[in-house]
Amino acid sequence: MSSPAVAVPSRSKPAASKAKANLSGAPVRRLLAPAVIFMFVWMIVPLVMTLYYAFRRYNLMMPDVTGFAGITNFKLMFIDPTFWDSLINTLVLVGASLVITVSVGLGLAILFNRTFVGRGVARTLAIAPFFVMPVVTGLIWKNMLFHPVYGLLAWVFRHLGLNPIDWLAQYPMLSIIIMVSWEWIPFALLILLTGLQSLPEDQIEAVRLDGANRWQEFRHIVVPHLGQVLYVVVMLESIFFLTSFAEIYTTTSGGPGTATTNLPYYIYQSAFFQYDIGISSAAAIGAVILANIFSIFLIRFVAGNLNAGSRR
Repeated sequence: MSSPAVAVPSRSKPAASKAKANLSGAPVRRLLAPAVIFMFVWMIVPLVMTLYYAFRRYNLMMPDVTGFAGITNFKLMFIDPTFWDSLINTLVLVGASLVITVSVGLGLAILFNRTFVGRGVARTLAIAPFFVMPVVTGLIWKNMLFHPVYGLLAWVFRHLGLNPIDWLAQYPMLSIIIMVSWEWIPFALLILLTGLQSLPEDQIEAVRLDGANRWQEFRHIVVPHLGQVLYVVVMLESIFFLTSFAEIYTTTSGGPGTATTNLPYYIYQSAFFQYDIGISSAAAIGAVILANIFSIFLIRFVAGNLNAGSRR
């Protein structure tokens, strides 16, 4: 008596489905390829040119003096006191602006996450500075707010019986930090408010039923929930703060002296005032390295604090 034939499942179905998925994604990849190639070329060509000129003698005022310079440009950069001033100013600007934007943005996000009369109008006004171009930001603060004679702050000081302050001359770095922070607080507000609105209400209600106060609720529920959001805010803002240029260019021009000269403005001065493309390229490479070091340090620092907070 013959046994009935048992159907063996075909092993080619997974392979066929995988091949079908690859074929279905091929048109998408073909459509994306031109944009990806363009962006790759757009980024890689300036980087390669910067690396090339960083190791060559190339001064626009001495076009005949060319050739391989090795690490001479880097040596000249490192013995330049202006470079070290610009490096310190860059770190101060980035650190202070990050503290202000994240803390104020988080406070405003918590405020706007509540319901109150006029919340929509207040949100619009709080977000508006983010859409102002950096050049316009510098001109507004320089001529309308910080001006020692015609500025709004000078008018307020005079009506209070105080002497007006020449902010850009007496407190130049503080003035730049205020401008940059005013510009980027709305970004932190938007991202952090989005993170707060995704926080489940049942978690808040549970900790409140357990008798947690506002600080414990914020520390053990809100901050761990905003961990990934804080990553995004800190990373993106640190990159933009490292490249701040327009606010300095339109207000202090790096002065008084080198009080507000940061790395981007040092690169600009080396290229367009001293016409030394080699040193400016070397400084640009240093700025890229600094940005990567700063980003890695911030990621580990924020991650360590968030993990320690969640364990507590």
